[in-house]
Amino acid sequence: MVNKKIIHLSDTHGCHRRLTDLPEADIVVHSGDFTMNGSEQEAIDFLNWFCDLDYPHKIFICGNHDECLYGANIDGLDGNVHYLCNSGIELYGIKFYGVPMFMSDCITEQQSLNYAQIPINADVLITHTPPFGILDFDDNINYGSDELLSRIEVVKPRMHLFGHIHAQHGMKVLNGITFSNGAVMNADYSSLASPNIIEI
Repeated sequence: MVNKKIIHLSDTHGCHRRLTDLPEADIVVHSGDFTMNGSEQEAIDFLNWFCDLDYPHKIFICGNHDECLYGANIDGLDGNVHYLCNSGIELYGIKFYGVPMFMSDCITEQQSLNYAQIPINADVLITHTPPFGILDFDDNINYGSDELLSRIEVVKPRMHLFGHIHAQHGMKVLNGITFSNGAVMNADYSSLASPNIIEI
């Protein structure tokens, strides 16, 4: 199978229109926090921009800032734009699965159940939260999820794409899994980094 190129973005926080001259790829993935204040207007502006991007396929999930879409059915998306909310899609023979980070789930046991339901055959896992100890360190704290890390050790996806921790933008390969923190907004919200580019 011919390798496919993925552009991975996260944590654009309403500044998506500043991302110009994005490189060519087969799939662009946004792993959440596309709004700053969580307003519907911000979400609509992002969706309009995202749908207009010139890529064969586009995938997005929600982050903790995107609470306005909690429980929402997003209608009217183009056929090549895929919203994953504890759900998956297969593209080019690659199985993608996305788990959002809604605060309404995080304050209950629902988020733990969401992680437990990540399918064993996922090739590319997309979450907003990092796994514990992997590209999750800021302010002398590891902000990642232990439960997510435990599930990853079972599922063993080829890639795990996430964001949330702005100070840890980058990529790392551990135990054969490519981990990508795509948070392009820097820690003080003053500038945007280049997206991560990954081949699978």
